[in-house]
Amino acid sequence: MKGDPGVILRPAQERYLDRLLPPRDPLLAEMEEVGRREDIPISDPEVGRLLEVLARATRARRIVEVGTAIGYGTLCLARGAPEATVVTIDPDPERLARARAYLERGGVAGRVEMIRGPALEVLPGLAGPVDLAYVDAIKTDYRRCLDLLLPKMSVGGTLVFDNLLWKGTVAEPPEGDDDASADALRAFNGYLMIHPQLRAVVLPLGDGVGLATKTRPLISELGGPF
Repeated sequence: MKGDPGVILRPAQERYLDRLLPPRDPLLAEMEEVGRREDIPISDPEVGRLLEVLARATRARRIVEVGTAIGYGTLCLARGAPEATVVTIDPDPERLARARAYLERGGVAGRVEMIRGPALEVLPGLAGPVDLAYVDAIKTDYRRCLDLLLPKMSVGGTLVFDNLLWKGTVAEPPEGDDDASADALRAFNGYLMIHPQLRAVVLPLGDGVGLATKTRPLISELGGPF
């Protein structure tokens, strides 16, 4: 979540864009309130809307989410792609149980597979091809998550990474602040943008969203190295 107003965009522009968002349905609004009240790192509403748009636009059939929390992003992804299977990964059993309850209320639980465990342990055994992947988890794991996801992505598949501006501290580190997440994201952003198998952009949406598409297969996918 982007945190205090004005840390990514100028406050007037941020307020304007927030006003443009249509009211959420009661279930999403309830989840947003729970996230605020309990300080649970769910997707910002505008990011949830982006996930729904991307799921629909890409006609995704298999979606992977890293970082379930209480299922806000999961619900947006599943709603956007009504024929897709969504695989969501989180190590916290309590949050997975809460997410399951919300997804059942949203009528999408039958298309969601929940996997409990650390993402870096789960992803190597995950089946592909994956059409859309959304990562919103431990920030120091982002580069490894990308490396593990990329061989499973279909060519033309879309990857989304949340919190890439980390409340503005990636671009402007506070003096004397030693933030491992900000340091990892700063390095990851460069890696994402120059990766030879990707075409990517970082958007000032929410807390900063990385959007990439896989443009060609890896050598390992072609049977290499040769």
